Amino acid sequence: MKIGEVAKRTGCNIETIRYYERIGIIEPPPRRGAYRDYDPRDIERLRFVRRARELGFSLEEVRALLDLTPGQGAHCDEVQSIAEQHLANVRAKRADLERMEYALAELVEQCGTTSNDRCPVLESLAGEG
Repeated sequence: MKIGEVAKRTGCNIETIRYYERIGIIEPPPRRGAYRDYDPRDIERLRFVRRARELGFSLEEVRALLDLTPGQGAHCDEVQSIAEQHLANVRAKRADLERMEYALAELVEQCGTTSNDRCPVLESLAGEG
């Protein structure tokens, strides 16, 4: 199967597929003439990677999860540990985003309440606020 067909079936961009090959997330498939010849296992692996990336897993986490996939002696506790750590990271990022939202909302609320030669947002970014 050619790379364009694989891209359609997996939802992965062609350049992303090539990148994953370069960094070893997927094995470069054998070539049939000038074309890469992908098989159904490649599609399954790429779908797995795409779904994991959509959930925000890093490439290193994806690599670790791929090493633990069923049929390869996977231990659910190791997968759970990776997922729990990722969940903790997501929650920390969410808390950071909420703090940023509050700070920005406060600054935006101050807009228009000061003299024309002062801007609360710019002053805050410059460290004057």
